Amino acid sequence: MAAAALVLTACQSKPPAAPKPSSTALATMERVALGANGCWFKAKDPAFADYRLAPELNSFSGRPRILIVPRHSPESRPLLVVQAEGQPAQLQAFGPLMSGPTSARISTDIRRWAAGGAGC
Repeated sequence: MAAAALVLTACQSKPPAAPKPSSTALATMERVALGANGCWFKAKDPAFADYRLAPELNSFSGRPRILIVPRHSPESRPLLVVQAEGQPAQLQAFGPLMSGPTSARISTDIRRWAAGGAGC
């Protein structure tokens, strides 16, 4: 009986691997935008309470991006720009928030979301 179970187990195929997330610039920035919105803004993270998200994913330049701008002055210069271009997507993040106390966290979150990871 044990031998039959061993043979049966050996014959079973492995479950298919999870599909890899798309590496296009748009798909990458969509993941980053969803992560930033959910973890930084909808979750009411105090580190981002003074800011708002301004996604600019429909880009004719081939560089979809998200902007983090002052909450009460969205027309002001962005404090953080995250953009991607190419395939596989090459990410860039720059602006005053990248030299502040949250810069390491921002970088870690962006890399995780860009790679297909979820969570905060």
